[in-house]
Amino acid sequence: MESAPAIFAGTVFALFGAALLLWTGVRVAHRSPVAEGVNPVASATLAAVAGAGALALAAWCFTRL
Repeated sequence: MESAPAIFAGTVFALFGAALLLWTGVRVAHRSPVAEGVNPVASATLAAVAGAGALALAAWCFTRL
């Protein structure tokens, strides 16, 4: 019963991180801006770091089961 919050949080982080990395990769592949009015390299890098961080948090949540 106490593992339910860890499972929920890990699933949310995993879905968000994977979706953000996928979306960023598609935008970069099509040479579209990741964020309007921002340096393309900086915005793609920040989005990739945020996606990887979310996946790392998901992995951490799943190790707490």
